[in-house]
Amino acid sequence: MEIAEMESALEPLKAAKKAPHPLEAPELHLRYTFYPLGFPVIVRTNSTGILAQAEELWRHFKLRFEIEPIMIDIHVSGDPHESIECPPTPEFKMILPLLINVADGRHYSLIDLAEGRSQIVLSKASEEHKRYLSYFFIDAAALGQIAGRHATPVHAACVEWKGHGVLLCGESGAGKSTLAYACARAGWKYMTDDATFLVHGPNCHELERIVTGNCHKVRFRPSAAGLFPEIEGLPITPRAAGKPSIELSTTDALNLECIQSTTVDYLVFLNREQPGKQRLRAYSREKARAFLRQVVYGTPDRLDAHYTTLERLLTAEVFELCYGDLDWAIERLSRLVEKGC
Repeated sequence: MEIAEMESALEPLKAAKKAPHPLEAPELHLRYTFYPLGFPVIVRTNSTGILAQAEELWRHFKLRFEIEPIMIDIHVSGDPHESIECPPTPEFKMILPLLINVADGRHYSLIDLAEGRSQIVLSKASEEHKRYLSYFFIDAAALGQIAGRHATPVHAACVEWKGHGVLLCGESGAGKSTLAYACARAGWKYMTDDATFLVHGPNCHELERIVTGNCHKVRFRPSAAGLFPEIEGLPITPRAAGKPSIELSTTDALNLECIQSTTVDYLVFLNREQPGKQRLRAYSREKARAFLRQVVYGTPDRLDAHYTTLERLLTAEVFELCYGDLDWAIERLSRLVEKGC
């Protein structure tokens, strides 16, 4: 058989091989590298709309931590003209090394902490719900990998005064975002409002308690509009963990100085339940340790790294701030940093 005849005979087989299975996800022909929180993340997708959302989320970040890139594949399929309501709030499950995030049969993700890879499936029509997709899927995939492998998450806001980082710790509703933003408006440097990440390994060799976070936005409860007129009328993020929130871009906020990282010298636990007894007092390291360990996760070897990192953080001074007045709280924190008491 001549070569030309052999090639001709193989053509049907090549065509058959190229035909995708009906259940197969779309081919990902687009690829771009982003740097959320300074960590390299490669996004592969078949949707220019998804790349545009990732660009909007992470365009202000630059590479700061030299690690093997995190891989995120985002498969988008369906009719772009289909009308779709905002998908339901996803349910997160953990079957280590997997984090599983399912809204419904058309919107879900798998985050593999062992491999540093994430797979996300979305409908084309859901792209119009940008805040929802960014919060629950795109940003969550990157932060899930960062918090599981490369940094220890801390449920705290972070601000800096005269070179000293202060973590504002507390449960949801403790006032972390409000106080952090109020500090920033008073001249403090702003780093993050709710999620701080204590960096692992060689990236923090010289600065043992170096933290990073998203300094480019602040989230508030809608009631905060009574304190800060500039957030009045801003859109509410849909279905954000069941709690409506308003996002303010710090690039849109005048006279705010933002920083990408700082070194923590003080942990301050917020207590607004005793406004008539405003004071700053020492706080139990055991209670602080229990609080900090609540949000860490990962494979057993990564949990050991998280706990070791938290012990470094607990070498900082730990306090409780009982307050009801924001101006008083800012003045008291300033005095703590400047005088150490």
